[in-house]
Amino acid sequence: MPRDVYTSQSATNSSGFQVSEFVLLGLPGIHEWQHWLSLPLALLYLLALGANLLIVITIHHELNLHQPMYQLLSVLAVVDIGLATTIMPRILAIFWFDAKAVSLPECFAQIYAVHCFTTMESGVFLCMAVDRYVAICHPLRYPSVVTGVFVVKAVVFMVLRNVLLTIPVPVLAAQRCYCSKNEIEHCMCSNPGVTGLACDDITINRFYQLALAWVIGGSDMALVFISYVLIFRSVLRLNSAEAIVKALSTCSSHLILIFFFYTTIVVVSIAQLAGKAVPIFPVLLNVLNIVIPPALNPMVYALRTHELRVGFQRVLGLHENVFQK
Repeated sequence: MPRDVYTSQSATNSSGFQVSEFVLLGLPGIHEWQHWLSLPLALLYLLALGANLLIVITIHHELNLHQPMYQLLSVLAVVDIGLATTIMPRILAIFWFDAKAVSLPECFAQIYAVHCFTTMESGVFLCMAVDRYVAICHPLRYPSVVTGVFVVKAVVFMVLRNVLLTIPVPVLAAQRCYCSKNEIEHCMCSNPGVTGLACDDITINRFYQLALAWVIGGSDMALVFISYVLIFRSVLRLNSAEAIVKALSTCSSHLILIFFFYTTIVVVSIAQLAGKAVPIFPVLLNVLNIVIPPALNPMVYALRTHELRVGFQRVLGLHENVFQK
């Protein structure tokens, strides 16, 4: 009897067998030289940590930045730190120390953390869109509507929503039977990559993954889009070109970031569907989608927000004219 047939029959007959660990092989097709990518990825990770920590410290330190818009930015910075830290230490360990083995509980925990932080980032962008909508469309009501209490309630709601709705993803993955292969062609534990190794039916896993994407990602994206349609409609009614420019400048940073965030999610989703021909593309895009936004977000806000630049100057002890050039 051929060996592969015997192995298949053995795996089928021993349905009670469960693998004890998964093996993360890294980037498909370039295992031999993938370690060369560790340097730019490590630099992006350090940039994300340093820049977001600087934002959190600056907003906490500067009293004039204790406003809802900057408080939400501080929450976004914390989420970005958590998202990048969820995967980057493991990826660097794979590239530098060949630490490819990961236990099942650790793998399921990483799946949960990635889903939780990604949906949390989407939720924060929605809160920031609502903040800009009220500020531009209803400026007289803004001080009474968007307050510190509003920020706390919105953040608590988003945390509870994302923590509770993403729990079934790793729970359903943990309920599958992994009795055969345990090698994952990825740098991290992704839900499709892990459940694809299961020996039993994964229809419920795929259904909930899709439902979660539509319920959270789809609703957030739709509400952000509606908010900005209303913002643009209100802005275009202004009589002064200067007033239009000033109004749009207050939300330009946020608009850039949400456009990049949702565009990359769509691109990664399309790449996942078309990734069989060149499997490295969806894997690499998935990694970059998690590490680039945390590094990009602080730079966009720092370049386009004068108050934040001045706050950086005070925290770092630099001269003001360095930031105003």
